[in-house]
Amino acid sequence: MLYFFFKYFSSDVSIFNVFKYITFRTGISVATSLIFILFIGESLIAKLKTFQRYGQPIRDDGPLSHIIKKSGTPTMGGLIIILSILFSTLLWADLTNKYVLILIFCLLSFGTIGFVDDYLKVIKNNSKGISAKLKLFLQILSGIIVIYLIILNTEPELNYKIYFPLFKNFILNVGIFYFIFGLVVIVGTSNAVNLTDGLDGLAIVPVILVALTFAFIAYVSGNIIFSKYLQLAYIKNTGEICIFLGAMIGAGLGFLWFNSPPAKVFMGDTGSLSLGAALGAIGIITKHEIVLAIVSGLFVLEALSVIIQVMSFKLTGKRVFQMAPLHHHFEKKGWSESTVVIRFWIIAIVFALIGLASLKLR
Repeated sequence: MLYFFFKYFSSDVSIFNVFKYITFRTGISVATSLIFILFIGESLIAKLKTFQRYGQPIRDDGPLSHIIKKSGTPTMGGLIIILSILFSTLLWADLTNKYVLILIFCLLSFGTIGFVDDYLKVIKNNSKGISAKLKLFLQILSGIIVIYLIILNTEPELNYKIYFPLFKNFILNVGIFYFIFGLVVIVGTSNAVNLTDGLDGLAIVPVILVALTFAFIAYVSGNIIFSKYLQLAYIKNTGEICIFLGAMIGAGLGFLWFNSPPAKVFMGDTGSLSLGAALGAIGIITKHEIVLAIVSGLFVLEALSVIIQVMSFKLTGKRVFQMAPLHHHFEKKGWSESTVVIRFWIIAIVFALIGLASLKLR
């Protein structure tokens, strides 16, 4: 909204021309969402506590320290993140940009699924919310809509194609099967972030790192000169996504203020599902789905640990890990929570750097 205000008066007041630059508005977007979340955080957390008598239900089979230390901590902190992202994006983004609108829809649709799931868990006071089948169905339905909208608003010659890093001309056109691939990206990323969100601060920092990486990717992909230099697919209007990603980065930093050990609030499915889905959608918009899997390597490892654990137990009756997801395995091995979190952050940084390096190695 403020973007249109400053744009309208920029011809009369030259200093307002600075608001035309994506880089400037991205920086303001980061600051706006960070300040917003710090401003409303305490009061919203207090309100969440008023109707969450027992806080987020803790798994009975989890580490004993979680039952002792984390009981009573409210969930649904993702509401703070979503509100912050929306506030900053609506202020500083060009709302005529279809990609920005699609991302807002994606954030809200998956956030709603997560909110209902969290709400049922709190009301029932157990770790089971929406049934797994219904939850997956709703995610797939939302994902299909998001993919369709992206395809509808992308240049026809770019649709249904998968671009591979490290190769200049290795482009795979999968046709209508791209919907299945896109669902794996969006729903997979959404659930992978959800599985990673098990320790204080563990998921939000990798989310920030992925958002930082894709802010760069979105900017260069939407710039015809930079995209040509890096030999990336030029995708018109993706630069505006940076404002949305800037809002996500600022919201992530603000949420970390309250989620750092000992956490005052958990993001819950409300936050993890919505953030993961939005990142997945951005991977599809920028045609960097494979790079997203690299940059989100920590989330991939966490998801794979659960898949391996389930398959191994069903096929052999034995467990590969002491507990899944992976971060709980290391807790069971005696690592402290802070040790697991910091070391996993380091792994996330390494994956982000590898993903960025792949842009030039073509």
